[in-house]
Amino acid sequence: MSPSSFITRRRVTTWLALGAAALPLSSLAASSADFPEKGRSIRIVLGLAAGGASDAQARFVANKLGEVLQTPVIVENRPGASFILATEEVIRAAPDGYTFMYAPSSVVAQNPQTLAQVRYDPFKDLTPISLGARGPLVLTVHTSVPARNVQELIAYIKANPGKMSYASFGTGTSSHIYGEAFARQAGLDVVHVPYKGGADAAKDFLAGRVQYYFDAAPNAIQNTATGKVRMLAVAAPKRSPMLPDVPTMTEQGVSGVDMASWLGFYGPARMPAPVVAKLNAALAQVLAMPATRDFFRQGAYEAESSTPQQLADLTRTTYDQWAETIRKLGLTKQ
Repeated sequence: MSPSSFITRRRVTTWLALGAAALPLSSLAASSADFPEKGRSIRIVLGLAAGGASDAQARFVANKLGEVLQTPVIVENRPGASFILATEEVIRAAPDGYTFMYAPSSVVAQNPQTLAQVRYDPFKDLTPISLGARGPLVLTVHTSVPARNVQELIAYIKANPGKMSYASFGTGTSSHIYGEAFARQAGLDVVHVPYKGGADAAKDFLAGRVQYYFDAAPNAIQNTATGKVRMLAVAAPKRSPMLPDVPTMTEQGVSGVDMASWLGFYGPARMPAPVVAKLNAALAQVLAMPATRDFFRQGAYEAESSTPQQLADLTRTTYDQWAETIRKLGLTKQ
C-alpha cells in the first residue's frame, strides 16, 4: 500500500475533531451527558486467547475502570487471525464508547503492512483513546537448546539447518516480524510456527515442540520461572529496568531487532470527542494507580497513559518505523 493511501500527518492531528464533527451536536451532547449509562456494560475486546499477559493486563484495567466509571467493564476475547477478528469487531461497533479494544502496536503498525487479509485502515477506521503500556519482547529459548546467549543460539541453528522452529503470536505480529528479522540478519534456516496468542504458543514452547520465541516480557518471565525456558535478549533499544541482567539483541551482535513494543486502547471511528475524553481521563486514573503500576511491572511492563493525540502520533511514528524495517527485510504481504 502506497504512503499516499494513508492520511497525512495534518489529518492525523485532526483525527478526533473530524470524527466528532461527523456526528450531530445533539448526539454529542447526549453522549457526553449520559456516558456511561448506569449499569450498561463496557466491552474491552482483546484479539488474544484468555490466559496470556495482555489478557491479564486488560482484565486488571477492566476491573479498576469499572470502579472508576461505576459501571461493569468486561473483557471479551476474540482470538484468531493475528488480531484481525477483534479489530473488525471493534470497527463494526457503534462509536458510543461501549466497545473498544486493548491492542498491541502490531495491530496498527504492522498488520496493515504485512497481512493481505487486513481490510482496515488504522488511521481512518479507529479512534485512539489512550496508550496503555510499554514493554519489550524477549528472545527466549527452550532449555533443550544448549544456548545461553544469542551468538550460541545462532551457531546451534546453523549447525541444524531446517530443524529449528520459532513460535509467534500469529503471522504478521511483532513476534513474527522480530523472528523473521532475526533469521534474515543472522542468515538462519528456520521454520515459523504461528499461534493464536501467547497462551497457545506457550503450551508448545514449554513442551519443546518449538525451540525459541520472541515473547512478551510478562510471558517470558512466567515461562522462565518453570525452569524450561531461558531469556537470552530483549528486543528493545536498551535494557529493561525490570530485566537489567538481560542484554539487548544489539549488544549481542544482531541489529535491526530493537524497537520497543507498546499497547493502546482504540475505539471505532467517529467516537464523540466528549466520550473519548471521559474514557481517556478514566484510563489515565487507572493506569496511574500504584496497584496498576505494580501489577504491570511484575511482567516488566510500564503502565502508561497518554492523550488521544499522543497515541495518534505514536501510531503514525511506529507505523512509519515498521514500514522502513519491512522494506529493508523485503517482506511482502502474506
